[in-house]
Amino acid sequence: MMNKVSLLILALALHNGILFAQGISQKHIKNDISYLASDKLKGRGTATPEGRKAAEFIASQFSKAGLTQLNNSWLKPFTFKKGSNPHDTSTAGVSERTAENVVGFLDNKAPYTIVVGGHYDHLGLGHDHNSLDANPEGKIHNGADDNASGTAGVLELARYYSSNKKTEPFNFLFICFSGEELGLIGSKKWCEKPDMDLGKINYMVNMDMIGRLNDSTKKIIVYGVGTSPVFVPIIDSISTKLSVKKDSSGIGPSDQTSFYLRDIPVLHFFTGQHSDYHKPSDDADKINYKGEVEVLSYITQVIEKTFCYPKLTFSKTRNPDTGKASFKVTMGVMPDYTFEGEGMRIDGVTDNKPAFKAGLLKGDVVKRLGGHEVKDVQGYMKALSKFKKGDTTTIEVLRGSDLKTFHITF
Repeated sequence: MMNKVSLLILALALHNGILFAQGISQKHIKNDISYLASDKLKGRGTATPEGRKAAEFIASQFSKAGLTQLNNSWLKPFTFKKGSNPHDTSTAGVSERTAENVVGFLDNKAPYTIVVGGHYDHLGLGHDHNSLDANPEGKIHNGADDNASGTAGVLELARYYSSNKKTEPFNFLFICFSGEELGLIGSKKWCEKPDMDLGKINYMVNMDMIGRLNDSTKKIIVYGVGTSPVFVPIIDSISTKLSVKKDSSGIGPSDQTSFYLRDIPVLHFFTGQHSDYHKPSDDADKINYKGEVEVLSYITQVIEKTFCYPKLTFSKTRNPDTGKASFKVTMGVMPDYTFEGEGMRIDGVTDNKPAFKAGLLKGDVVKRLGGHEVKDVQGYMKALSKFKKGDTTTIEVLRGSDLKTFHITF
């Protein structure tokens, strides 16, 4: 119970509105994810009415947080061909669609700006052929972790930096992108026609799937640490209960790539893959809300460590070897991208796909596929590219301490 002096101090603080800065709010995060990942938004498909509702919700939260519009609008429309993909140029005769990025600005009267972003779109009703569900058509893919969690992170950091009563040495530009699930379309379009000079951007922070922190391992992956010389020393200097895995590459399957390709330093925060990825089961009740607070608090520490530096120097990184051979088959598994041992650990198995029919289980570690040794995810991808539909081969997996061999037919 507070004494009278404490109550008086609290009353003065509340009256003046200056003594207590807002911290990261679990309640706000849960409210945002619960709405964005609700059935009423039908999976936030790109260029759908429900996707537009999600954009309008984000804009309303930017406004409430005290951000300002750039060029008199929160919503930044862009057009694209239906089915557009950066790896597919065959768009002749395909109808054009319109979606919106959502942009809010925190003006600290500084010469340079930090971009904080994440995509708000997801798979809608499973019509775009990127679901991992066996029969996705017509099913609502709510995308709570992918990426309502990152969108909620953008909104919460907007509130945090708007209300902390400090004047940071950089401005903040908060962007929620659409079209990420169709090939990073929204972030690519924004970088092609930005609302500000790209040369005035200090660096970009991307949050994609930050809602499933494992309470046991507390592992978080930070991509892009090689894109500026200061990132690794900053990350190594922070005392945290999180287990931080660093990856140097600026190129990856999320929106930070669009900024990296414009010679802007980037960081991408990610709590790891799971068996609900790109399935209708990625729901709000599976989010670790307390864990997301931990992640966002850590991200603020990283950001605030950069305040000691002038505009960050950009460094090119080696592109990851993603095994870009043509894939004619799939096993129907989700790799565990956080696995640090030798082999490819399976984080999920899709019903009625080849791996399921062969008897593979979540947690199995693939060591060999046919005559090809598998040392990591990239090795697995390369091995998979050697097979065509109808082929039967053997697959060796480590299940616990036992090495088991199965026959698999693609």
